[in-house]
Amino acid sequence: MTDTIPLDVLLFAAVPYVAIALFAAGTIERLAHHPSSLTSRSSQFLENRLHFWAMVPFHYGLLVVLAGHLAAFLMPRAILGWNASLTRLYALEATGLALGLLAAFGLALAIVRRASVAAVRITTTVFDWIVLALLLGQIVSGVAVAVAHSWGSSWFAGVATPYLWSILRLQPDVAAIAAMPIAVKTHTLGAWLLVGLFPFSRLVHVLNVPMRYLWRRPQVVRWYRPRPAALEK
Repeated sequence: MTDTIPLDVLLFAAVPYVAIALFAAGTIERLAHHPSSLTSRSSQFLENRLHFWAMVPFHYGLLVVLAGHLAAFLMPRAILGWNASLTRLYALEATGLALGLLAAFGLALAIVRRASVAAVRITTTVFDWIVLALLLGQIVSGVAVAVAHSWGSSWFAGVATPYLWSILRLQPDVAAIAAMPIAVKTHTLGAWLLVGLFPFSRLVHVLNVPMRYLWRRPQVVRWYRPRPAALEK
């Protein structure tokens, strides 16, 4: 880390450990003392049409992209071997970009829905807006990286994976990340910020596994309201 400036050390060595500590402490506290709060507090019953068209592309796009990141983290050699074929590399990059755009579309529509539907807007807190903004920025920066800096799957396996393992081994080496373009550094920092905020946000609902709502049939919600006493006479 001696070749990097102090700001890079702060952002990519100190911030990750703060984020991991917040994630661990917040998640344990919530699981131990507030297990029933592991929910996104869905507003689907307030408005369903836009909710469907926002959440389906957002969840499927984001989950598959995250699975790709996890694969590159756990099996970097396999990813680099796959990318040895130019055809396979093109297919992987195009698929990742398409899924990123799908997630961005879904999240943007979800934000529009929360801002335009009064009943949903009332249930949205300031912290919700902050997390939504960070999440949208993270997805957009990921798409920007995919467009402006080609072969992201390869450099993730070759650069980001060793950096992440250095963090987990408590021997942070930020030199490679510090040399990356600003879009990559922004995307990396945004990921750590979301990790730290995760247990305090609606994102915590992903701990409810398996997430059956991704394939369950549509549900009908009926409100029951006791009849006024005057009508019982």
